[in-house]
Amino acid sequence: MFNNFVKTKTTVISKIALFVIPGFVALSTTLISCSSTVSNTNTGTEPKAEPAGAKTITFKTKLLRIGYQSSGDLVRVRGVLEKRLEPLGLKVEWSQFAQGPQLMEAMNVGKIDIGSVGETPPIFAQAAGARIIYLAGRRLGPNSGKGSAIAVPKNSPIKKLADIKGQKVVFQKGSASHYFIIQALKEVGLKYSDIQVLSMPNVEARGAFIQGTIPVWVTGDPHLALVEKLHGARVLRDATNIGTPGGYYVGTREFTKENPELVRIILEEIDQNGQWAEANRKEVAKLIAPVLKIDLPIQEVISSRATYRLRGITPELMQAQQSVADLFYNEKILPKKIDVKEALLTPQEYAAITPPTLISEK
Repeated sequence: MFNNFVKTKTTVISKIALFVIPGFVALSTTLISCSSTVSNTNTGTEPKAEPAGAKTITFKTKLLRIGYQSSGDLVRVRGVLEKRLEPLGLKVEWSQFAQGPQLMEAMNVGKIDIGSVGETPPIFAQAAGARIIYLAGRRLGPNSGKGSAIAVPKNSPIKKLADIKGQKVVFQKGSASHYFIIQALKEVGLKYSDIQVLSMPNVEARGAFIQGTIPVWVTGDPHLALVEKLHGARVLRDATNIGTPGGYYVGTREFTKENPELVRIILEEIDQNGQWAEANRKEVAKLIAPVLKIDLPIQEVISSRATYRLRGITPELMQAQQSVADLFYNEKILPKKIDVKEALLTPQEYAAITPPTLISEK
């Protein structure tokens, strides 16, 4: 499935990647599949009827193009956006990407309108000049940090995190794993320069890790759960209490400003889907397992430590995001200081796109 690639011209993100991310795998080699609409069978949802007397909403687009990562997307699997939007005259087109950096690259060149990523990819995209907007954050759950880890093969001589000094450490640069490893190294008195960094998407790194050619891997679910359960991988440190603001839904500035009511509907559906998911985690596992071709018991572990609901964009959340951006600049990974406020809407504009179910938690 990973051979269906889409070629594109070198963009500004690709250029900055060559400077700050040696080995960055650009969009042309990581767009997994594009323009695939989903089946709405067996989703357990029904189309929502618009309330009687509601005003007619006119959108400036007839197509929502949304990106998701190879780890899967429950919103896509359940078809909730299709059920809500198609009666309003909109089609939904899904495109799959290896990880967040590749999704952000596609957004920058105009291939998608909205996507879900970790805390790090929007920072690198903004550094490259992408016109993006933070739409909503993901709520952090008590088990969410357990879904990301620094792992070694079961027979590795590396016994503790400090032992990775001088070792080859593999992760996708510009992804959430990039931020995670820097923070984890600081905890044990190591610098980013103390390790040998090799950037590789999870979909490529997993096989190499299983074969024993990768000594240290920074990854997340579903890949983490698979190598733990099937290959005995040992976790040196998971991401619990790592101090991340969490992931986001991000959109292009043009799409967001032209379609505020549509964005509000999208976020509402995603959050309501998340509310259902967090109350029905075993059902989530049953839906996702066959899509990702994962054994149900392993998918149940993945679902138990995933987060599904959203939270509104607040000054406190963006202050935490600014701290992440500052870290990359201070580590000399980004060539210039980033102001995340440049990727925000006005308070009035956020009021227009934010459903009331998105609590403004810090």
